[in-house]
Amino acid sequence: MLMPKKQKYRKQMRGTLKGSALRGNSVVFGNYGIKALQRGFLTSRQIESARKAISGTTKRAGKIWIRVFPDVPITQKPLAVRMGSGKGAVDHFAVKIRPGKVLFEISGVEEDMARESLRKASDKMPFKTKFVKKI
Repeated sequence: MLMPKKQKYRKQMRGTLKGSALRGNSVVFGNYGIKALQRGFLTSRQIESARKAISGTTKRAGKIWIRVFPDVPITQKPLAVRMGSGKGAVDHFAVKIRPGKVLFEISGVEEDMARESLRKASDKMPFKTKFVKKI
């Protein structure tokens, strides 16, 4: 799973997800990609699950680019713990996704295979996505 090697601060606040993606909103590296249509958090487990779905469908043909990296620590308190006594421990890492952000790119495969593999990857996402081509 993806996670940062080191951080300046161990815990951080979630912040806001206003606006749309200003950077990373077009296909740059590959020929095809999936773009987020809604906002939300994408965890490192969801990214890894989508990557496996893409590489399994394409039978390791072509090249895959992951355009997002989970760098926001998400904390969670243990089950059956009373209120108070501070912030919980870091449970996992996520990335903030705004509408328009390209999540995955792929090249070296036919369009129908790319469309099918990216559709399977979009099933793993917690928000709506769409298939995009390089302009």
